[in-house]
Amino acid sequence: MAGPYRVSFDFLEVLRFDPALKPDAPYQSWGTEQVFVSEDRGDFIALQHILVMRVQMQDGQVSEPIVVRHWRQEWRYEADSLLAYEGRNTWVRRPVPAGERSGSWVQSVLQVDDSPRYAARGRWQHGDSFSTWISDETWRPLPRREFSVRSDYQVLVGSNRHTITPGGWVQEENNLKLALGDGGRPRATLPYLAREYGVARYERITGHDFSAGQTYFERTEPFWAEVRAAWRRIGSAQPRFALRAPVDQGGLFAPFFEYAEGLVEGKRFDVDDARRFIDRTLAERYLAGLPTPP
Repeated sequence: MAGPYRVSFDFLEVLRFDPALKPDAPYQSWGTEQVFVSEDRGDFIALQHILVMRVQMQDGQVSEPIVVRHWRQEWRYEADSLLAYEGRNTWVRRPVPAGERSGSWVQSVLQVDDSPRYAARGRWQHGDSFSTWISDETWRPLPRREFSVRSDYQVLVGSNRHTITPGGWVQEENNLKLALGDGGRPRATLPYLAREYGVARYERITGHDFSAGQTYFERTEPFWAEVRAAWRRIGSAQPRFALRAPVDQGGLFAPFFEYAEGLVEGKRFDVDDARRFIDRTLAERYLAGLPTPP
């Protein structure tokens, strides 16, 4: 899964369960992205996605590289628990039943700022033609492509399939759009609005200059490692925790991105200063009081 890619995203609403619902517009986008191996300990593998784009300006010139820290995926072999999304900006640590751990991998998907998004358990299947991993069904927060245009539902209930191909890999999503009612439970009438299919195609490329992304990764990874360590401490101390707002909708990530940009520009990394900044930012900007469990 690591390497240089052209990645395209396609999402299509294929079923609507409410006849009065207006059809959702298909979503398409693409970018050029380097996937870095952040950690590989055999039973734990972490991959960091970083977009490196150039655009043609009005005068015909090509811009300097635009670097965007994208999502992160972490794979843990035979994990005994995972961090599950339960709606209303709340996550809870749930055990993986002992009988379902053997041979399984838990994939945790993190936001651009390394805050949690969702996690799911599945098993890799290896055949003569391809290798594929299929997840259990999990709840997940709305992505930007949805919350920026929709406000009539609150959770995606979906499963993922990752398939390794000769030229890269493909992520398929099968998602139900779920509206919540009082107390964070599915509403009583027509809780599911629609079903969508999504495909992200990672096509390996050559000749694209990803050096700006390499620089960003090398200079900022020590800082982001401390951010992840802080989240692990929160998850250990509080099996259930909530955020004040969705990370990207509320712009919670802005201070972290500004701190990281200073490191890209040459600021010396001071681990003690970074830890104080991270702990203060999480306490003052991210963490909220817990809602009543559904």
